[in-house]
Amino acid sequence: MTWEKASTNAPSMSERGMRVALIFALAAERLTAFYEHAQWLTEAQGASLAADWLNRSRNKLALAERRQLSALSDSLARQIEASLSREAGMYTVHEMMESLDPNHHSAIAESLLAECERLLDGLVME
Repeated sequence: MTWEKASTNAPSMSERGMRVALIFALAAERLTAFYEHAQWLTEAQGASLAADWLNRSRNKLALAERRQLSALSDSLARQIEASLSREAGMYTVHEMMESLDPNHHSAIAESLLAECERLLDGLVME
């Protein structure tokens, strides 16, 4: 599914926020798997995790869209891994996982959420 740039087809802020949070959470899960098991999750595994996360929040997205968001999270996770030392990467993923709790605030997580927004905006414009 590719979103149109026209405002009538653009997701509302709450839908957009859900998608941004999903990219962030999936990237955190991908990095955790990478640092703990030295393996990257597949796009299908990411889409399955997305479905689980969405079910917990009583939201749904089509499989094609979950796969797109999964691919964006994979891109972000690999970019983070490639740009940081192992120790810095592990600290970053720890901050990301902690930030999944809405009561935890982190400057690192905020900057990564902004990057998730940029990735999503790039998908919307395609």
